[in-house]
Amino acid sequence: MTLVYACIVPHGSETIEKLTTPSVAHKFRKTRNGMRILARKVGNEKPDTIVIATPHNVRLSETIGVVTSENSSGILRTSPRSQASVSLKVKCDSNFASKLVQRSSLRGLPVIGVNYGTSEGVSSDLPMDWGTLIPLWFMIPRCKKKPKIVIVTPSREILLRRNFEFGRLIADESESERTRRIVFVASADQAHAHKKTGPYGFSLKAKQFDGLVLEALEKNRISEILNWSPKLIEAAKADSLWQMAILAGIADKVKLRAELVSYEVPTYFGMICAHFRRV
Repeated sequence: MTLVYACIVPHGSETIEKLTTPSVAHKFRKTRNGMRILARKVGNEKPDTIVIATPHNVRLSETIGVVTSENSSGILRTSPRSQASVSLKVKCDSNFASKLVQRSSLRGLPVIGVNYGTSEGVSSDLPMDWGTLIPLWFMIPRCKKKPKIVIVTPSREILLRRNFEFGRLIADESESERTRRIVFVASADQAHAHKKTGPYGFSLKAKQFDGLVLEALEKNRISEILNWSPKLIEAAKADSLWQMAILAGIADKVKLRAELVSYEVPTYFGMICAHFRRV
């Protein structure tokens, strides 16, 4: 397997026009266009497998989760009574996922496999979270051959560097064979404290956090996130750091070049679209 491409992509539901009103949808136009650009680039890479790191799937205490089910499916609505919805069902690359779990155990990483329903077959179907569904809703239609998916869930309760080390392991496993093409997606909204009216309130640290992410991308030094102050991270209310730490681990093993596609703060949280090309 060879890792051919990686990206950072947000997962705000407002990027899908049918899930919001026109008055709100236009605020997310820049990000929506950025996600479409990333989706086209993913499709052009003809991936066999997309590994996506999301903060909103299973939350395991002090443990990174790797979905080993055969399928994952989900539906997303703006509200329980809403008629507007989007849905997605994917086949999971359970073989690659199991290898990640096995290799993690050998390296002493806190990683566990996660299944749902039955051990195999059509009922082995883990519910899909919005952090997975929204990026893949843009990406999968752009792929001529429907890729399989591996969903991973980082942990905020372990050292950030352990998530980084898990990214290095993903890179090693991806590079171990040359017959399959792997894309990595960090599903990540940035700081959530940009507006007083938002659910997390306002902090000047939100702008600082997003600025540091943009600077790290510009310098092609995504690993700098490992050195940031825990106080900054907490005040900014970001949900991106842990997925980006996995990406940083991948970039530590595979030579990638970062490039910003878009950035905006349409409401209370920052949204970055960036891709990492192999060089």
